[in-house]
This record gives sequence, structure tokens and C-alpha cells, in this order.
Amino acid sequence: MKPVIGISSNLKEQVLSVSMDNIHAVMEFGGVPIVLPNMEEIESIAETIDGLLLTGGGDIDPTLFGEEPHEGLGSITPERDAFEIAVIHRMMQLNKPILGICRGAQILNIAVGGDMYQDIHTQIEDKLLQHTQQAPRWHASHYVQVTKGTVLSEIVQVEKMKVNSFHHQALRDIPSDFVVSAVASDGIIEAIESKNHTFVMGVQWHPESLMLKNDLASSHILKAFIDACKK
Repeated sequence: MKPVIGISSNLKEQVLSVSMDNIHAVMEFGGVPIVLPNMEEIESIAETIDGLLLTGGGDIDPTLFGEEPHEGLGSITPERDAFEIAVIHRMMQLNKPILGICRGAQILNIAVGGDMYQDIHTQIEDKLLQHTQQAPRWHASHYVQVTKGTVLSEIVQVEKMKVNSFHHQALRDIPSDFVVSAVASDGIIEAIESKNHTFVMGVQWHPESLMLKNDLASSHILKAFIDACKK
């Protein structure tokens, strides 16, 4: 049977939304996509789905990692934050695959005890790359260095790759049970993965959009995630 993939969704004014790029990416590699509702049926959801795709979206409540709102913080959705953290915990207990994309990588890191920059442009003094690119979503705009010996390096089979970039928040402190698996040239963490789970990974870019132009590394990441869900 095809694996059932739960896809997290944006919530604004009581309306759920999710990019069709995520749904097409899941279907491309043999998964059955189900959009998750940001509701409290955590146990039933985690038991039903074979894998969790944490999608991009708005900012994350900084009180979840012990900070108050920075002036550069954008709009947050407390219901989504709470739901995703709860379902991440349960999926990790069950050792079911998780792939976090952009915001999804950030909420994954927070769920396991890490933290983040609320606004990299005002909280980091060093000169940064353009992390909110002024180009189509399918365009890869900057490079990342992939960490040798990681699951990500095994998947993409390259030491350096180009990614797209649509964020002003970023990962900061990573828990000891995780490892940084890709970094941009300006030091921004671009990917993390669990040391103790079969497949729990977060990437700061959007592989589901890069697939539109047949980006091989992005396709390999999404295929590896779906393949892990099949097992």
C-alpha cells in the first residue's frame, strides 16, 4: 500500500491552506497526501499517517523557546505551533519519518528543545546573504555546504548544492540529539537531522518548489522521505 503522508497547513482567519507543490511532491514519489487540520486529535493522527511533512508558513511564537517578541517578528499562529509540536513529539516517539521544510525545520528544532533567531537581519551582526530571494520559487539562489557523514549527504551525494531561500527567521541552537547537516556560506544553518531516528530531518529551503525545474538533489530528498515512510 502507498504510505499516507500528513501535510501540515497554514491557518488564517479559520481557513486552512497548503501549497499544491507539497501535495504534488508527495504524490510524485508514491505517497498519499492528507492535509492536517491543526486540531487536537494527535494520537489518532500519528497512528494513521506513515510520515509527517511540516510545510513552510508564517513565524513562530518566541515564548515557546523562552523569548519575548522581537520587533522584527511577523504574524504567528499559536494553534498551528501547538499542534505541530505535539504531533512532532508523538511521531518521534513512534519513530515515524518527519521532513520539515523552512518553517517546518524551525518548529522541529523548537519541538526538540532548540531555539531560533526571530529576525536574522536585526539579530545577526555579520553580513548575510539574501535569504528572502527576489526570484521565482523554483530558482536556486545560493549555495549550502553539506556536512559529510550525514543522512543528507548520503541522499544528495554532493558536498555543495544550490537552494532557494524564503525566510527571515533561522535556526540558532541545535539540541545534542541532532546534527547540523548543511550550512550557508554566511553561517546560517540550512539543515538538521536526528541522530537517533530513522528519518527526522529539517531543511531551510523548499525542495518541493525546486522540483518544478527537475532539481535532482531536491527530488532525492523528497524521494528518500517517502521511501522511509514506505518502510
